Amino acid sequence: MGSDESTRSAYGARAAEYTSLLGSIEDTHELDRQRIGDWAADIEGRVVDAGCGPGQWTDFLHRGGTMVQGIDFVPEFIQSARLRFPGVPFRVASFRQMGVPDDSLHGVLAWYSLIHVPPDELSLVFAEMGRALVRGGRILIGFFDGPPGTPFPHAVSTAYYWSVEAMGQLLAEAGFEVLEVETRRDPGKRAHAAMTAALV
Repeated sequence: MGSDESTRSAYGARAAEYTSLLGSIEDTHELDRQRIGDWAADIEGRVVDAGCGPGQWTDFLHRGGTMVQGIDFVPEFIQSARLRFPGVPFRVASFRQMGVPDDSLHGVLAWYSLIHVPPDELSLVFAEMGRALVRGGRILIGFFDGPPGTPFPHAVSTAYYWSVEAMGQLLAEAGFEVLEVETRRDPGKRAHAAMTAALV
């Protein structure tokens, strides 16, 4: 079983539990809501929440007026999200193959959804985002800050740390310009990082 299949199976088996624990916007950090809201406010056009999971961020953006669609490769998440957030568009798809035309998106949110991608495959994901985005389109990614490419035992499936420097290099190689970086260390949690970048 490949890494994608293993991750899909692991999340599918625990989708209800994950949604119950982390699937509400109230469960998210206030600073993250501010950052994601501010990012979306500067985008005029279509946005994909890539790896939307339970769908709370997709709904958050939708309620803020963003033209957004949530995608995830775990059918159980999409089924639940459609029930919990009627009127918000969701579909089963992967950020490896987002199923949108070239140059059709103005933004991609990947909030902690890339953490399970093996280090040698992350550049392929950024290439797919670059294909889908218009020139100047923006991405916002959230990830665990640490030694780049180092695996750790995430609660659901193996995940990987990335440093800001290494992530920035990957983005630059994929044709993105890093616009903004945030790091934060909350008590009792792994170090957080977020990066905004634009396709040049």
